[in-house]
This record gives sequence, structure tokens and C-alpha cells, in this order.
Amino acid sequence: MCFLDVVMQFIMYQDNIIVNYEGKPAYSIIFDKDYSALSEALSDIGLQNKRFMIISDSNVGSIFLYDLIQLIKPIARSVKSITFEAGENSKNLDTVKMVYKSLIDNKFDRKDIIIALGGGVTGDLAGFAAATYLRGIGFIQLPTTLLAMADSSIGGKTGVDFMAYKNMIGAFHQPKLVYMNLSTLNTLPKRQFNAGMSEIIKHGLIKDADFYTWLSKNLNDIKALDYEILKQMVIRSTEIKKNVVENDPKEQGDRALLNFGHTIGHAIEKLKDFSLLHGECIAIGTVAAAYISYKRGFISKDELYRIINLIKACDLPVSVSSICAEDIYNTTRLDKKMQSDKIKFILLKEIGNSIIDTSVSKEEMLEAIEFILE
Repeated sequence: MCFLDVVMQFIMYQDNIIVNYEGKPAYSIIFDKDYSALSEALSDIGLQNKRFMIISDSNVGSIFLYDLIQLIKPIARSVKSITFEAGENSKNLDTVKMVYKSLIDNKFDRKDIIIALGGGVTGDLAGFAAATYLRGIGFIQLPTTLLAMADSSIGGKTGVDFMAYKNMIGAFHQPKLVYMNLSTLNTLPKRQFNAGMSEIIKHGLIKDADFYTWLSKNLNDIKALDYEILKQMVIRSTEIKKNVVENDPKEQGDRALLNFGHTIGHAIEKLKDFSLLHGECIAIGTVAAAYISYKRGFISKDELYRIINLIKACDLPVSVSSICAEDIYNTTRLDKKMQSDKIKFILLKEIGNSIIDTSVSKEEMLEAIEFILE
């Protein structure tokens, strides 16, 4: 039995993971099939008799918001809610301003709580509002998309877009709890679920070759939304991210490895005016980063195409059209991850082992970009 099989057998019976911050336990990630234990979880961390502001988008709010309010009411001083128009275009300071106004109107103080109910846009936006209102109030993450569960709900990164630059304004602000109702994945449009798989695949590629192989072997059950398989997948992916962010909570070092596929992916996302989902752009960026890794001699041609084929099997794009290579390259130069006028590029030293590289040349990038252009 390989190491990953042992891990998977163990985590099938593990209901929560503790995330540490600066060496001390900071918050739990709870995995469940519904929200029935949420009130108890909130009470367990001393959040009774608080004002709660639930922030959600128009899609998720219509499905879960009413029942969630009724569930929390018995332990709360009050429960208010805000919904905004779903989509990346709402992830801006205007929406944050609306949140501030509602918090002020409802007399929220530093001991009250924001709940982010939704995907990555909601979590990032609500977290940023929590980080900046009264210089910081508590917040809870209730991720409802695979991408948010695998990535954005963990680690305390919050932020909004500004002038079409993704996550240009933000803050590090750790949640008090992350509660993952895995059954919400059954409500996701197929395209949204697929987009989340790009971050799951990324975690295997950068940190765990066995997990990457496990994904390939179990892909049919994953796509069929088999609950136990999804639970194993989300927990393992979460553990990988947890380990990275614990060691580098404010992205001063190895946390940058989580940006694998993001350098070119973010540029495509901006140039396509967010018509492609974040995860779709990261899938394309992953192919480009893997291509450079191949050209550097780190991975084989066969490994490159195995990565491409897994991404395709998840019904994700591996190429993009209607933009030019120079525009993509120039847009990467505007990314917030630039350091001393150098791009921090994440490459695969091998499958399951990644490195930060600042020596990727313009010629290498353009060749990789041409590889992913239709």
C-alpha cells in the first residue's frame, strides 16, 4: 500500500483540520455533508450572541441564504444579509462600500462577525471587508465552490480587483472558521466544478505526485460527484495548501509556489475581460508553466502531455484564442507578483516538486505562450 493510500484511509474519518498561524492554532476547517453542525461549531469558538452579516452573491444566496439564516438565528443576537450580483465584475471597491454601509447601518462592532457564503469572489470580498472594517472584525468562510474549497477559503488572503487588475487591493486576515458543506458541490454548474479542478490538479503537481496520480485514477468517480471520493480529494488538497500557508503565512517565500499556472493565467483572465473563469485561465497557465518546465529539461515530454491530457479530461481548456503572445507577456509584467522588476515564475522541478524561478526569459515565456495559443 502506497503512502497516499494510507493517508486517504486516515482522512476518510477525519472531520476537521486545524490550521496554525505563526505557530499557534488559528482556526478549524470542518468537512460535512450539510450545515446542521454549523451553529454548534460557531458556539464552540465562542460566537454566540453576536451580530452576523452573511454576504453572498445572487446565485448562491437564492439557494442557501434563507435556510442558513434560520439555522444561525437561535444562537445569534441578530442575523443580517447582503447579496450582490454574481460574477467577478462585482469584486470591487463599490461592492465593499455597500458592505461597509450595511455594517454601519446595523451598528456592527469589532466583536461581530461577517460570514462569507459562496465562491472565491465572495470569500475574497467579504474577507477584505472584514479585514478593513474597524481595522478588522472576525469572519467565517462557508465556501460553496470547489475552487473556493481547494484554494481561496484557506490561508487568509483577501482582496478585490482594481482597474481590471486581479486582487490588486487586499489584506491578510485569517478566518475564525472554515466550514465546508461538500453537498454544495452538487449544486454547481459543471463548468464551475471543472474550474475548481485546476486548483486541485495544481496542488498535486507542486507538492504531491501520489495525489496527482490518484486524481487520474479516480477521475470518473470525481466527475460523477461520488461523495466519499470528493471528500478524500478536498481534504487532501486542503492539507497540501494548509501545510504551505502555515510555513509561509504572508507569502514571503514558498507560499508563492501556490501561484503555479497563475502568472500567465492571470494575464489571460484580464485580457479576456473575465469571460473565462479563473480556474479555466489557471488550467491554460498550467500548460504554459509545464511547457517551460519541459523545455528546461525538468519534466519529460510524456509528463507534459499527461498533464495536458488530465486537464482536458476535466473538460478544461488547454489553449486560448483571440489574444496575441506579446499582449500576454506584457500583461504578466503588470502582475502584483513582480519582484524587483523580475517575474517570479513557478516551475516543476519534477511532478510533485516545484520551485520559484526568477530567471525565465522573455523568449522562454513567448515560446510557452505560443504553445497555448490557438
